[in-house]
Amino acid sequence: MKKLSQRVLITATALVCSIGIAAPATANVVADPVRFSADRAALSLSPIGTYETGVFDASAAEVVTHYPGAQRLLVVNAAAGLVEVLDVKNPAQPAKLFDLVSEGVRSGDGSTIPTGAVVNSVAVRADGLGVLAVEAPVKTDPGWLVFFDANGDGETLGAVRVGALPDMVTFTPRGDQAVVANEAEPAEDYSVDPEGSVSIVKLKHNKIELPRQKDVKTAGFRSFENKLPDGVRIFGGREDATGVAPKYPVSENLEPEYVTVAKDGKTAYVPLQEANAIAEVNLKSAKITRIIPLGTVDRLKTPMDVSDRDDAINIANWPVKGFHQPDAISSYTVKGKTYIVTANEGDARDWEGYSEEARVKDLGAGLPPICDDFDTKKRNADGSKMTVEQLQQDENLGRLNITLADGLSADGSCYQELFTYGTRSMSIWTDKGKKVFDTGADFERITAEALPAYFNSNHSESNLEGRSDDKGPEPEGVTVGEVDGRTYAFVGLERVGGIIVYDITSPDHSKFVTYVNNLDFSASVEEDPSTLGVAGDLGPEGLDFISAKESPIGKPLLAVGNEVSGTTTMFSVDRVLKRRS
Repeated sequence: MKKLSQRVLITATALVCSIGIAAPATANVVADPVRFSADRAALSLSPIGTYETGVFDASAAEVVTHYPGAQRLLVVNAAAGLVEVLDVKNPAQPAKLFDLVSEGVRSGDGSTIPTGAVVNSVAVRADGLGVLAVEAPVKTDPGWLVFFDANGDGETLGAVRVGALPDMVTFTPRGDQAVVANEAEPAEDYSVDPEGSVSIVKLKHNKIELPRQKDVKTAGFRSFENKLPDGVRIFGGREDATGVAPKYPVSENLEPEYVTVAKDGKTAYVPLQEANAIAEVNLKSAKITRIIPLGTVDRLKTPMDVSDRDDAINIANWPVKGFHQPDAISSYTVKGKTYIVTANEGDARDWEGYSEEARVKDLGAGLPPICDDFDTKKRNADGSKMTVEQLQQDENLGRLNITLADGLSADGSCYQELFTYGTRSMSIWTDKGKKVFDTGADFERITAEALPAYFNSNHSESNLEGRSDDKGPEPEGVTVGEVDGRTYAFVGLERVGGIIVYDITSPDHSKFVTYVNNLDFSASVEEDPSTLGVAGDLGPEGLDFISAKESPIGKPLLAVGNEVSGTTTMFSVDRVLKRRS
């Protein structure tokens, strides 16, 4: 990795004074955010204002989207089951205007959204047509898309019915369609497991009005029941959980997580997180045209820290492979070619009826053991070869969470390979599924240098290595934006916190730029809840880049929803003036 240098960048107070807006009154812009940048970094991030819900660890600030027409920021508050609408004309002091609620809204299929429905996502078109993705109180039931006018004061236009657990919604670039990923998670006991799908809603792109139910088309996965590409993970369905073989096991197993639409508006790309794949959707025909398996990262070649019990930062090679399993994804175009950017969070199926999770040390203790001929490819401090028994010790690989669903020998008697969740990285892919860039071990190396006392900390409790045994810094959210003619990816690290930025103008030569974390680690909220108001941002979830053209202050901004602290924070994206040598 290129040598990195830590530098002190412009402070939040200096920034807000320089652009002529009042310094934020909120306590949750911390006095000394963590800052770490590459040599000659072209830009920096500075937190300038925060809106606080005062709700801890209940997903009170998740997905965020900016509407420039009224300079409003819409924030999904899953704790309250609604969307909070904020005025961000002064981004240093976001102010709540009103709530958008879905309860009682009539749908085109004749249903009425009941009490207990939960908003999962929000999007707004350029003219102000807005849409909420709403999950039914029983999550395995079909959900809704609720439409509204973002220029208004909270009134809704009505709703249409879509698939089960609509998790993320977006508009096509022209605004003539809304596209929603229906995740369709199973019931805890697998008594019901709905089919995953993607719904496409036809819209009048020049008029704010409610679409009809017949304007909804839903793309499913039944055509892949007998022709699934190798490498797409299908496991842990109703047959494994209950012994009942479903008619469409593949369709039930695949769970669409997120949506990004290509610039031409013809194709959507949808991550199937647990399956470690991305679905390609033809928006005109409303059909899934391809499923792209994403493969694994070999941790013998790309190191990571795997133990929370070795009392040290130890980013090393280990005999385990990681599934990419992206959560949020984004896309952009370079010379007419579409590239997909993925935040490789990782996720396990862990339900009452079925769980794939175990630790490496658990293998052989009521579970199939690691095979006798397994080559650890590791040596002890004295130079002797590490045995499987030694490998399974807590200070080595023993604490790492792995899947039981992959790696078994043909006869099922032992594990020939070990697989874990996520790759602790960001990747860039062509639209055909070829990986052209990956951050590798950068996220851990950068945060280790920036935060040596809190490396791989958890979000709810400040600690050292609290997440090394799981998914490390856990990249979850990603958005893409252009500044001064260059394209940047902004990635939220859910656990240790903070936003990490890469210049992705040339996809296969992407470079780290900067990392900022608006977090005071001396405030450990799980241990002392009274510190919530001064802790800063915990658990960044949703990110939205605001271009200089659409910004209320004429310069780029980044909005971030933080699900654990319940805060929504505005960052200024600043160009760093380079000194003459």
